Amino acid sequence: MADIVLAGGALEADLFAARQQMALSLGFHIILASLGVGFPVFLLIAHWRAVYRADRDAARLARRWLRAFSILFAVGAVTGTILSFELGILWPGLMGTFGDVWGLPFAIEGIAFFLEAIFLGLYLYGRTRFPPKVHLLVGLPIPVAGVASAWFVVTANAWMNQPAGFDIETYLRTGRVEDVDPLAAMFNPATPVQTTHMILAAIMVAGYLTASVYARGWLRGRRDRYHRLGFLIPFVVASVIAPVQVVVGDWAARFLAENQPVKLAALEGVFETASGVPLTIGGVVVGEEIRFGLEIPKGLSLLAFGDPDAVVLGLDQVPPEDRPPVGVVRTSFQLMVAAGFTLVGLGLWAGIAGLRRRLPDSRLFWWGAVASGPLAVVALETGWIVTEVGRQPWIVYEVMRVSEAVTSAPGIRYGYYVLIVVYAVLTVATIVALRRLREEAG
Repeated sequence: MADIVLAGGALEADLFAARQQMALSLGFHIILASLGVGFPVFLLIAHWRAVYRADRDAARLARRWLRAFSILFAVGAVTGTILSFELGILWPGLMGTFGDVWGLPFAIEGIAFFLEAIFLGLYLYGRTRFPPKVHLLVGLPIPVAGVASAWFVVTANAWMNQPAGFDIETYLRTGRVEDVDPLAAMFNPATPVQTTHMILAAIMVAGYLTASVYARGWLRGRRDRYHRLGFLIPFVVASVIAPVQVVVGDWAARFLAENQPVKLAALEGVFETASGVPLTIGGVVVGEEIRFGLEIPKGLSLLAFGDPDAVVLGLDQVPPEDRPPVGVVRTSFQLMVAAGFTLVGLGLWAGIAGLRRRLPDSRLFWWGAVASGPLAVVALETGWIVTEVGRQPWIVYEVMRVSEAVTSAPGIRYGYYVLIVVYAVLTVATIVALRRLREEAG
């Protein structure tokens, strides 16, 4: 394999390593980035209760969550820095060609990140120095900056799915990037749906991961008001967002039907163009068919276009070399949907019990709440697999292939091996730090 040379002079082994290194970095960082977006929301809700309701348990939560968030923010800053370097080191064909087009959101994201870091520093510094209400106000910019940071980064990824802000026809014909408009690139057609989907997902991940810690404590008999509040604040916020995310997911699917039909065909396993295409739930990809799935007649045509007889483009309309790996994309999509609806169901269960002003007393519910954190992460990671792998073989949709963007420098795979070690150490260190924090809190 290492002797097969691809376009741009990159060895196949190095192309594979570059893609795996980027996948590892993104997969690791996206969890921390999600906590950076959502965790301050819960922290400030607890802080508000402490200030305006004189809630001592909420005050304890706010202090503990602030320390936890500080640890997670620091680790996220490290992994985010690694990612920024990887873009230039691993994909010089992309950055060198289109840097002027899509570089603006990265610059603004840097400003948002520093604002978040500055206000987090002030928030930490002012805990015992500022009056309570002033201290709360100082914390308000933290989640705003976190959301802004996520929004600008995701606009860059949205551009990779729907390139804009330059003359595409001229580039495809001559290889020159002309008529550059960075604002048009940032506000490309995919930006509204993709940024909304990601920000809601981030809050859900942060909410369910936090709630799962207190759900585990509940199962171990820690049923005091402190643990009850620690569970309810993040769980309620995440559970309110979960059904909204389902609606946004439907919006995203309709967007794909119009703008990235090949990706839709891959994630739904549509191999032949047809009208009145069924929606297949579950099943496995075998060759060019889905086996053992549950078919809903004309369901996909109806969901994608609002017309049960609408024509859905199949993979038969695309050359084999331009097709994404259907097995990976479709399986990831099915897992994402299953995890999402499970979380919606768990929230409904808690909501019904909440009508009687109490928490569910079933151990099954609490084990589900423990699992809600990992399930939310599964939904997040598989969603990104759908987004990124579903675009293959393009790094910029229908404009530049991944093989054209990768570095020609040798030995990239060795950097991948080093990165595995680095992230393993970071993971262990983060877990140890958070566990010590839990032990100190009792």
